[in-house]
Amino acid sequence: MYSQENANQWDGIDKRLRAANVSYCIVPLSQVRRAADLGDRKVLFLPNIETLTPAQAIALEEWMSKGGRLIASGPTASLSAPGVRQLMRTLLGGYWGFSLNQAQNLRPSKTNFRRWSEEDGLFGKVRGGVVVPENLAAQTAAVWDSKDSPTAVLATQRATFFGWRWGVDTAASPELDIAWLNKTIQHYMNTPGIKSTVVGGSTNCLNSVAKLQQPKQTSYASGTSLSTGLGSNDSNNFNNPKNSSNSNNSKVSRTSTQVSPSHNREIIQIKPRQRQFEAIDHLQDRIPPATTPNSRGTISHPQTLALQRDLGNLIGRVKSANLAARARNGNINFQQTALKQAVTPTQDTLAQAKKLLNNLPNLIATKKYHRARQKVTSAKARLWQQFPVNNLFAPPEIRSIWLDRGTIVRAANEKGLAKIFDNLAKAGINTVFFETLNAGYTIYPSKVAPQQNPLIRGWDPLASAVKLARERGIELHAWVWVFAAGNQSHNKILNIKSNYPGPVLAKHPEWAAYDNRGRMIPSGQNKPFFDPANPQVRKYLLELYEEIVTRYQVDGLQLDYIRYPFQDPRANRTYGYGKTARTQFKQKWGLDPLSISPRQRDLWNKWTKFRTESVDSFVSEVSQRLRKKKPNLILSAAVFPLPKRERIQKLQQHWEVWAMRGDIDLIVPMTYALDTYRFEKLAQPWIISRELGSSLLVPGIRLLNLPTLGAFDQIQLIRDLPASGYALFAAENLNPQLQKVFSRTQGQMGTANTQPIPHRQPFQTATIRYEALQAEWKLVSQSRELQISAKELTKFKSQAKVLQEALEQLADNPNSSQLVTAKASLTRFQSQFRIWMRSHLRQNPYQVKVWENRLATIERLLRYGENLQRVRRVQ
Repeated sequence: MYSQENANQWDGIDKRLRAANVSYCIVPLSQVRRAADLGDRKVLFLPNIETLTPAQAIALEEWMSKGGRLIASGPTASLSAPGVRQLMRTLLGGYWGFSLNQAQNLRPSKTNFRRWSEEDGLFGKVRGGVVVPENLAAQTAAVWDSKDSPTAVLATQRATFFGWRWGVDTAASPELDIAWLNKTIQHYMNTPGIKSTVVGGSTNCLNSVAKLQQPKQTSYASGTSLSTGLGSNDSNNFNNPKNSSNSNNSKVSRTSTQVSPSHNREIIQIKPRQRQFEAIDHLQDRIPPATTPNSRGTISHPQTLALQRDLGNLIGRVKSANLAARARNGNINFQQTALKQAVTPTQDTLAQAKKLLNNLPNLIATKKYHRARQKVTSAKARLWQQFPVNNLFAPPEIRSIWLDRGTIVRAANEKGLAKIFDNLAKAGINTVFFETLNAGYTIYPSKVAPQQNPLIRGWDPLASAVKLARERGIELHAWVWVFAAGNQSHNKILNIKSNYPGPVLAKHPEWAAYDNRGRMIPSGQNKPFFDPANPQVRKYLLELYEEIVTRYQVDGLQLDYIRYPFQDPRANRTYGYGKTARTQFKQKWGLDPLSISPRQRDLWNKWTKFRTESVDSFVSEVSQRLRKKKPNLILSAAVFPLPKRERIQKLQQHWEVWAMRGDIDLIVPMTYALDTYRFEKLAQPWIISRELGSSLLVPGIRLLNLPTLGAFDQIQLIRDLPASGYALFAAENLNPQLQKVFSRTQGQMGTANTQPIPHRQPFQTATIRYEALQAEWKLVSQSRELQISAKELTKFKSQAKVLQEALEQLADNPNSSQLVTAKASLTRFQSQFRIWMRSHLRQNPYQVKVWENRLATIERLLRYGENLQRVRRVQ
């Protein structure tokens, strides 16, 4: 595989291939759109390719399902979108973890995998990185001669992964590279039962890169779209779902543009022949659903795998939730009479679902596609019914909800608002994002902003909300629109002109930003934006936020629309050309950004960086200024879960920087999806991200059109991943059925919440969450469900008690010494946990992974608490 990334290494790669006497064809990565493009050769080699698009990764998966075998080297797919990285982990059996600081000796693994230790030339000094196995099917073929013998070469039946950059002289000798390639190819070519060619692959063979007609390449840094999940990266392929009805939705023009209510999302319909913008409501459409129940079409191999993952993970979530409920409510004999009646249906449903899971490939192989889909859909519905929705078992977590302007307006007064807060308290909600600044209007009478929202008459909703929240033990965070200055749908509600830019820009039109055609509101969108580079804009917003956090006893501030509006540089739709921004950029680089084209890569990257840093620096200013005024203020940001490169190109929103700097306490990605499969695809990459610093990640769930048990299922997924809680959009969609489920599983019977809130009391939260883990381990041990030897069980219990004592001491007396001890105890425990659980892992891999995730959550809470100790007093 030839790409722009290995082009400058190609001379070394080509020389080694020729020296190895390998007959090969070159596949240009830029031309890969489908499986056939990968050719009919049995073995495909990806040397040092770090960026793949979703379409290319899916093509690889399909090509391998037809018998293709894969060899990869270097940090494969490490710079790709999160969904692509996850798929490549599955295909390769693992992933590039990190680079080693210096060259290490490559030596055989103890298993003598494929008897490769007996081969000459495979081992020696190499500069590379650690490959992390992802599943039990992956075998370590070679290790690094360093502490803990980390994996250097990983192999499965279908793929081999070299942990160094093949073909690069500074990484490994030509002799060693050639020896590994020849041995791997020899193994795959001699594997019995494998066809010599891949069915359906192109027979074309290109044997020289000189024959490639080099098209102008658009780098990812200059606007190539990357999908959040595994859907197409072409927005023309988006589905066009019907917009849900809502009291705040309204048509705003004859071009059929539609807008959504008071939140950082835009539902956009464009005239025919126009490219469609990626709105927050459309993100799920980038990911194919696991199943379409009424479809009678064929089910491909990737779709079969998706069905199996979807059903298997739901089985795991149901078992996990029931185990947590049993452990929380005493032991296996809690509520004996009711349990004898309730457990049997649960066990039967799980057994039937497992049987279907195992039989699903055979069902699909007989081409009974419709029946397969129906059976999966039916099994999922029955499994949902087995969630323990009548038992209190939720852990200490952030349970937040956006309380939108429409709901506040309909409340009409403090008495009406009190009913809403009563319901939230009964539902166990502990954090409310209260819409305080919307479309340029404040919800309260301000001395800084030009106008209070005209829909509010005769009262101060923010003052009432602070009072009501405090009385019920709920945190109140002011939710503010940052750079979005107006809203055409709000104008329609107020019966004013559609093009009114909001009260602030009406007073200060010089503060506005514009698109590259001179329009304040981009085509197909409905909100004008401030120019983030304008010092007067920044001064105004900082003064406004300072007024909010000093006049009112709010617990936090949430930044929404902390970005530019959507753009598509490839379609020549760009934004940010405010007068100030153009002047500043010209002073720095000597030219007006309006004269720059995305095709001018270096200059365009400078313009993109300028705008991105304008947002980044403002977040830093907000953090520093407000925390001086109010050290215990919690700062959060509602952000888009787009891949980083795409997000920076289209929104100039680089929230990883804010997290790593410690500017933001809570990152809240709006991972909205109508089914748990796609929700997981959107949320999981960010939950497991290593770019969060000490920030806590709180995935967003949109309740609109989501079934009650569907919402519960998404919350259970979050609880099974290393996350600290969730955020629900929005209060207007919290229906009575969901209210009842929340009240029973996480509510406090209408009284003030007694559990600690993670972002406020991280050490106490960590301790209680660990106690819940111990209760689960005790339960499965007593019921003989835990597969572990008596000797290992003794060690496990001993180390578990050490960790328990360390966490308790930290919670009781949070200081640096106790924190160091707790972190060390947790690290030791985590390092041994997979070893202790190796037998149980074979029987119940999902539950073991859940336990590991919960230990990872405790680790993140300690890291977050450590940062709090540095910058302010921690409780």
